[in-house]
Amino acid sequence: MIVCPNCKHDNPEGATNCEACYTALPATKACPNCGASIQLDATFCGQCGYSLKSAAAQDPILLPPPAIAIEATPAAGSIGLPPTILTNPEADLFAIPLAPAESAAIAEESLAPIQEPPQVEAQVPPISSSAPTPVPAQPQPAPHQLLHLQSNTPIEIPPHLQVIHLGKPNDLVAPDIDVSSFPCAEVVSRVHANIRIEGENYYIEDVGSANGTYINHNVLAKGNRHLLRSGDRIGLGKGDLVTFIFQDAPV
Repeated sequence: MIVCPNCKHDNPEGATNCEACYTALPATKACPNCGASIQLDATFCGQCGYSLKSAAAQDPILLPPPAIAIEATPAAGSIGLPPTILTNPEADLFAIPLAPAESAAIAEESLAPIQEPPQVEAQVPPISSSAPTPVPAQPQPAPHQLLHLQSNTPIEIPPHLQVIHLGKPNDLVAPDIDVSSFPCAEVVSRVHANIRIEGENYYIEDVGSANGTYINHNVLAKGNRHLLRSGDRIGLGKGDLVTFIFQDAPV
């Protein structure tokens, strides 16, 4: 979990913005000792106390191998001999003199016209006129709603939102589903629970409410989430005073 530095809200791993106040979350990395998530500028791991500065200082620095100078030695038998002076620097010392007839034949071959290689036309593959393969559409979630049992009031779940906030008006996160007008709303926290839409699935999670969130009369632990199915009973707060039924929305 990544703790928001602004509102102290616990966010799931990989989140870049706080789900509660939308503040940008600090980037994290894994501790080289225990693997726990820590901030990039941390000097020690808050989980195991491992010093990150000492780990950086212990990393070996690889240097390239030193260049080895090789001293050229004179060839055997050349010691004491005077240097050879070339009158024509471009002349080949090891060239074998040719006969006049051979020289004339070589000259005729050098003057012969150079034949250009035959040109090969590049073959372009025919362009297919068939229509491009359509990209499969992403699955859209089926419309659902929450039925308030105490007042028999249906509330539509906005399908265009990925995170739906349940609670009451506050200065941090405006609720997408406001329960302040329902009876016994005092048992519901201002920032109480979230419903997440991922593909075709709906998940509910408690975000640190004071009186808890209950699924089918069972408490939902903070940090855990529950895959909602049609007919699930959602209780906000203790005593089953503010209760909803998760169900398919009428077409």
